[in-house]
Amino acid sequence: MERMQLGRPRAFDAGEALEKAMRVFWAQGYEGASLADLTEAMGISRKSMYAAFGNKEALFRQVLRRYEQGPGAYVVRALRAPDARAVAETFLAGSVESNTQPGCPSGCLGVQGALAVGETGRIARDVLAEWRAGGQRLLRDRFRQAVTDGDLPAGADPDLIARYVMTIANGMAVQAAGGATRAELQQVAATALRNWPPV
Repeated sequence: MERMQLGRPRAFDAGEALEKAMRVFWAQGYEGASLADLTEAMGISRKSMYAAFGNKEALFRQVLRRYEQGPGAYVVRALRAPDARAVAETFLAGSVESNTQPGCPSGCLGVQGALAVGETGRIARDVLAEWRAGGQRLLRDRFRQAVTDGDLPAGADPDLIARYVMTIANGMAVQAAGGATRAELQQVAATALRNWPPV
């Protein structure tokens, strides 16, 4: 005798739904992405979205983690580079590639997601500000190690260098959203690294 199956299996692929939600948030920002936009893109009902992912904020946090593992995975690759200049080069090259992926929104989810938001978008603005600050801290720690290793000069300021690299990357994200091409952004990255280290 077959045992009765309890509950209904999900009628959708959660990973695929998250990918679709990521693109909506990426293109429209947190506040601009309505629940109707999200559920339509994900191909699920609002009830199914809440059951699988929680509210809009919880969904956004899951999307951000997915972004880190997908388009934003260049950050981890950069941190593994053998020296400080290679860290900066890999980070900026990854930023350019992520900001200009064919078939994806231009720019960076972490920058575009909450630049101009009202009261309802404050949570996303704060989440993304902390997310960007976390990336900057990872770079700072890596550049501190570079000073310890003698790869950067003893007087170098790892926090300032991390802020410099992150500011270039964030600026390129804004430029990409405004229509800058991959080649144009690669020139910006190369120019930023011309006088390395920036001390």
